[in-house]
Amino acid sequence: MSTDEILSKILEKLSAPPAIPLSIDLWDIASIAAYLKRDPQVVRERMACLPSFPKAIRLPTKTGRAQPLYKAMEVIAWTNSHQERN
Repeated sequence: MSTDEILSKILEKLSAPPAIPLSIDLWDIASIAAYLKRDPQVVRERMACLPSFPKAIRLPTKTGRAQPLYKAMEVIAWTNSHQERN
């Protein structure tokens, strides 16, 4: 790898926004779908409506209902709770 390529990669990492820790991150349906490797519509219509799925957080807005957000750690825990046991 050339010096220019290394510098380019370093600059790319420095200019990227810092990652939000999973312990405080909020995910939208698209983020959950990417994590679960499912279509967002499947998550919205078949998973998020399940009683066991984490409850949505809706931040206040002036123009009606905000999009639902979910605590990342709760979604991960919910996913892990469905792991098959031998």
